[in-house]
Amino acid sequence: MIFGRIDYINLLPFHIFMKRYIQSSQLSQSMHYKRDVPSKINSDFSARRIDAAFISSIKAQKRNFIYLGIVAKKSVRSVLVIPDTIHTDDTASATSNALARILDLHGRVLIGDDALKYFHSNKEAIDMAAYWNEKFNLPFVFALLCFHNSKKSLKNIRREFLKSKIKIPRYILDRASQKSGIKREDIIDYLQLISYDIDNKALLALKKFWKLSK
Repeated sequence: MIFGRIDYINLLPFHIFMKRYIQSSQLSQSMHYKRDVPSKINSDFSARRIDAAFISSIKAQKRNFIYLGIVAKKSVRSVLVIPDTIHTDDTASATSNALARILDLHGRVLIGDDALKYFHSNKEAIDMAAYWNEKFNLPFVFALLCFHNSKKSLKNIRREFLKSKIKIPRYILDRASQKSGIKREDIIDYLQLISYDIDNKALLALKKFWKLSK
């Protein structure tokens, strides 16, 4: 299985889990990763160059997926609009660009670790997940784990991941902090804002987003 890997902090617990899970399962010889930004992973998945990945919600509507994703419960800090008279999309994320249009927010769209770093610079910015939650009283689903094959293996991964309590080793937090320029304690706080379970409320939010993005 070729798995599309996005090395943003919001997937750090999943990557730690996968490393341990693969080592203890029959996937150790068959799992391969392809790393890139969300927009490129979307493209590679559509072209079937990868078998499974967390696909941006805007691109996942007609895909096969399991009930695992990247969910902002309320605020998220890593998906921002920086107010500006000129609107600029973030080329790395189709979902966030669509969300900005739905929410009628104008400025520079910024996502991922760069956005989280910007948030902690205390400069003016709008947290789009928080804005969505205030407007619709729903979480926001940024990505879904989609697949072309290996459904059974991925369902097992989902089950084991959601019941696991992932403790991130300090050296990994330090490495993520050094790479991103974000303080270790801010990374820990940020990960408390993220859920991975696509429950009924998250599904409702997805359907709302898909309807409004047409």
